[in-house]
Amino acid sequence: MSLPDRVARSSGPAAGASTGGSKRGSTGAAVTTTTGRHSLALWLVPTVIVVGLLASVLAARSTGATMAPPAGLTDAGPVVRWALPLVGVVHDLAAALTVGALLLAATMIPGASPKATVAPDEPRRAFALRVATGAAFVWAVAGAVGVVLTFADAAGMPLSDPAFGTELMSSVWPIETLRVGLISAVAAFVVATGAAVARTRGAAVALTVVAVLGVLVLALGGHAGGSSDHETAVNAMAVHLLSASIWVGGLIALVVLRSSLAAGLGPVARRYSTVALWCFVALALSGVMAATTRLGGWSDLTTPYGILLIVKATALALLGVAGWRHRTSTIDAIEATAPTMTGASRPFFRLAAAETLLMAVAFGVATALARSAPPKPESVVDPSPALALTGYPAPAAPTATSWLTAWRIEWLFLAVGLLAIGLYLAGVVRLHRRGDRWPVGRTITWVIGWLLFVYATNGVLGIYGRVAFSWHMTLHMVEAMVIPIFLVLGAPVTLALRTLRPRSDGTLGPRELLLGLIHSRFLAVIGNPIFAAAFFFMSLVAFYWTGLFELALTTHTGHLIMTAHFLLAGYLFAWVLIGVDPGPKRWSPAFRLIVLFATIAFHAFFGVAMISGTTVLAPDFFEYLKLPWVPDPLADQRTGGSVAWAIGELPALVLALIVAAQWFRSDSADAVRGDRRAERDGDAELAAYNARLAALAQRDERADR
Repeated sequence: MSLPDRVARSSGPAAGASTGGSKRGSTGAAVTTTTGRHSLALWLVPTVIVVGLLASVLAARSTGATMAPPAGLTDAGPVVRWALPLVGVVHDLAAALTVGALLLAATMIPGASPKATVAPDEPRRAFALRVATGAAFVWAVAGAVGVVLTFADAAGMPLSDPAFGTELMSSVWPIETLRVGLISAVAAFVVATGAAVARTRGAAVALTVVAVLGVLVLALGGHAGGSSDHETAVNAMAVHLLSASIWVGGLIALVVLRSSLAAGLGPVARRYSTVALWCFVALALSGVMAATTRLGGWSDLTTPYGILLIVKATALALLGVAGWRHRTSTIDAIEATAPTMTGASRPFFRLAAAETLLMAVAFGVATALARSAPPKPESVVDPSPALALTGYPAPAAPTATSWLTAWRIEWLFLAVGLLAIGLYLAGVVRLHRRGDRWPVGRTITWVIGWLLFVYATNGVLGIYGRVAFSWHMTLHMVEAMVIPIFLVLGAPVTLALRTLRPRSDGTLGPRELLLGLIHSRFLAVIGNPIFAAAFFFMSLVAFYWTGLFELALTTHTGHLIMTAHFLLAGYLFAWVLIGVDPGPKRWSPAFRLIVLFATIAFHAFFGVAMISGTTVLAPDFFEYLKLPWVPDPLADQRTGGSVAWAIGELPALVLALIVAAQWFRSDSADAVRGDRRAERDGDAELAAYNARLAALAQRDERADR
């Protein structure tokens, strides 16, 4: 089993609870009495690692994960077998601490702002970045060592084998498990290097993004990547890894930074506890989904593998109870005693320390599970070309009723759609509760847009779009040209800015991050209509006439990136034309119409190129697939070109009508404002204009004389 196996399969409840914050309020007295607590908090990190290592050893022995292979099979030796899970514990905890410390430095620790009521945060942020630097370096080293050990274990080659180095170098990139481990280690090294020199909150935000990507990539390897239900396993594992890293790492970082936060600990802990609650829910749901891909039935819970899953589920329940205790007791006590902090943080520290040790146990069990074969086979032997290429059996020939009856749940896309609708409706409810109104039409268009997204990705288009070009192009046009119009008309940014609470302590909440994006140079560039139009069209060319198209058809990562790209590129294009959300200065309606018509002309050229094409795009995929109801892939491709041409025209007409309607409303509003101004000042503007004309006429008369 591989290092990504181990990390991707840490699908248990390796997570902790509570935290989040603002305010500083520290006093000199409080600072001078924190040395002992500070040292105690730092000792917690190695203690957590030791507990995790012990849990990993015990769990590995219970499943036989470290036993020598049967006679006749090659063996890398006991050093490799035992080192893999132990290195995995260090890797997991270091990665989690890196993400948690960076998240605190980027968004939680109070700092200077125009409306700040607290002192600048440079020392506290610098300390958090130092913690992230050390943790990221450990993560990078453990990741690199893990790649070496993983190859040795998979190849059955002892580390002392003379050919080991040569074989490793030739295999590290072609083999996916090794590749994702290497990418994660490189991301960790980049984070460590950047955190060592970072000084600003913006740099901390950027490093947090890189660290998160370094964690997410691990979901592509291991049992998640080899599961018979590949996409569900990978999606669940990605959510699981991210939520566990934020929860566990955030709590450990909060305990380590506790003394430096002083009286600001309470607000920081409360704010982070909200994040922890989201992580708890995501961790529980993704853990259940991941377990279903590895267990064949309830009876598998009695196997050593199943028993360890029960241990992890129990740990999750206990951690949830601890998080509830934080929110209802210890955080209130800390805030009630600020700024003196007399004895208030001791209950918090004891409970948080117990949580982190429990998390270490869960992490140790997870790494042992990564070395154990699940009861349910990880792969399915099937001669079907469609299953080999896409992970799903070939669908039957579509019929007229397939538009209503064909469904295959894509849990990630379904969750994204439902979450987007839920958050939007929650914002509308918040506005109504405080007496503000929100246009019903905007709510309707937003809900319709996401329901269309759920239908497109989970319904007939999502099924047949994976195997037939014409259906794929229909899916593309819906995602890139139909759904974005509804989403843009929903004005989500305006709703978010009106409902999200602003922060006055210098921290970055969702509202501050959104405002930063709105006023950024990045949005000023991509929000230019010419750039948005060029990006929209050129991405079509780059996607279909390069290897990206085949990558999207044959890999889960490519499929996710393709869907996100279609949606975002279409949203950006629709937003620069008809958007009402704040952003860069909007062009006049006339110029926007010119950009729209030019883009549609290029889009029509794209459709014509597809129709007149003489070679099949992604030939290795479609020629190997050989669906009986698609006898001629080239003819189907030309049908797809017709779909692109035909479907693209209707959304373009809708966009043009909306721009024209906005133009008319703008002119009408200007006329109304002019009439009201004329009523107030007796039409002074017209009188001045007439007087100017009269003066010019008199001047001309004098000149004629």
